[in-house]
Amino acid sequence: MNYPKAWIDYLIYFHTDQDFFECHEVLEEHWKNEGMKGNLWPGLIQIAVALYHQRRGNMNGAKRMITSGIQKLQSEKAALHSLGLEPDNLIEMLENRKKEIVQQKKFKPVSLPLIPSLKKTCLLEAEKTGKAWESKLVLDETIIHKHRLRDRTPVIEEREKQKLQKNRIL
Repeated sequence: MNYPKAWIDYLIYFHTDQDFFECHEVLEEHWKNEGMKGNLWPGLIQIAVALYHQRRGNMNGAKRMITSGIQKLQSEKAALHSLGLEPDNLIEMLENRKKEIVQQKKFKPVSLPLIPSLKKTCLLEAEKTGKAWESKLVLDETIIHKHRLRDRTPVIEEREKQKLQKNRIL
């Protein structure tokens, strides 16, 4: 099976250094660039964001995101299967994680239920990058708090530009 590069990148970030922020970034870019419809990509993005929030201790954000992600992915079981996931196992795993979030349990690493051929593809790709698959709990602050550490200058500049244009119209 030939999977989108963004999907493989998501899985590598997810299972090696648990960089859920980058999971969000690569899939969001893919989803927007491809102009895809449906709940598949947004649901997978929300799962990564939920785990990002949980690890940072933002349980309210984690609960909102995982609840929405589960809801979206439940309607996409055929698409999940075509992406090399085991849909029923995935939903069960996510429901269990949601319970942990509701109970305010600390983050612990999680693996997505991949079909063997996809896992093999990912293991080979991870090996190329020198990353260990399913590593132990990552405590790297630059990954845990990535949203605070990134350069937001282009986003801020674009907001200012939009604000100026809006004020000219009014």
